Amino acid sequence: MGRNKKKISREKSIRRAKFLTEFIICAGIIGVGAFMINGAMKRSETIERTDTGENVIDVTEPATIAPDDTSDPDKVIYESFMADTKSKYKGDLILVNEDHQYFGGDEDLVSIIEKNTEKGVTFFSALADPNTDEEDDLILSVVYDPMEIMIEDFYNLYYNDTLIIYGAHRSTERQQAILDEKGPEIAAKPGYSEHETGYAFDFSETVNYDYQGTGDFAWLNENCYKYGFIVRYAEEKKDITKIAAEPWHFRYVGIPHAWYITKHDLCLEEYIDLLREKYSYGGEHLLFTDDENRNYEVYFVASDDGSEKTTVPVPAGKEYSISGNNVDGFIVTVYEDGIPAVESQVDASAGDTSGDEGSGDGADETSDNSGNEI
Repeated sequence: MGRNKKKISREKSIRRAKFLTEFIICAGIIGVGAFMINGAMKRSETIERTDTGENVIDVTEPATIAPDDTSDPDKVIYESFMADTKSKYKGDLILVNEDHQYFGGDEDLVSIIEKNTEKGVTFFSALADPNTDEEDDLILSVVYDPMEIMIEDFYNLYYNDTLIIYGAHRSTERQQAILDEKGPEIAAKPGYSEHETGYAFDFSETVNYDYQGTGDFAWLNENCYKYGFIVRYAEEKKDITKIAAEPWHFRYVGIPHAWYITKHDLCLEEYIDLLREKYSYGGEHLLFTDDENRNYEVYFVASDDGSEKTTVPVPAGKEYSISGNNVDGFIVTVYEDGIPAVESQVDASAGDTSGDEGSGDGADETSDNSGNEI
């Protein structure tokens, strides 16, 4: 009997040891599984920014990394900026033409004549139309300074003070009056003229009132990109712009875009199409360096037209700007070397008129820009 009790006790001990061993193995497996699941969940989370409450870093987006990933310190982290979808109709790069209407009305306008008086500028003026109660010398405040600096550089080179701004901002009502007077062959429909944006202006001159961008004035047409302007309508692009050559019509788009458009012989329509078709956020970005060795990155983000807000990815820790294209989305410009300030490109004492082709009076041309009211 004593031997049987010992045998039973030994068998119980063996079963108990076996049970404990299996329990420890199962617990270990469960623990490892829980750890792996928890880690996977953490890696898939988005990281909320605490500074604004609106922006998030989505680590699953293309070209993004989690803050604790140090495998590539040069990789860019993109934050998600929540833009009002309707703001795609605003900005330096909006495209306004016969196919794309301008939706404005809250422009930050300044009087060219008043600004000139305030700054003591006498080397150019603006023409106020006595036949209307509306001020014709208004322009966006962001446009006045680069325009004034450009014209001052021109004056310091040629001592030519005959330039005038013949047409700048127009209201929709003013554009309608011009259409009624001039007809559709000359004037754009209300809502479809760049002049309504405040980003555009027309040059003329006080000798013949016939600016053709020749003689002294050729310098302005050739160098305006350095100040953020493009000559909007070129003869070789009229099949695209649907507007004949207007060497007097200048449009502000900002220094990097003016540089790229000019150097690659594009019109604004072509540039907008290039960005939206080839350089979207999820793919290749447009990278280029201007004449001053400033580096830029530009890409397109489609608007979420089914929502009041559109998520626009922007690089963390870098200077950037966002402009609508007035068509279908936003253009992000990243300033790798800081936002360039518009500065004088000419030594005030230079007075170098070598290579002049004439006095700038446009005597070799016969067309009159005073009749074109696009």
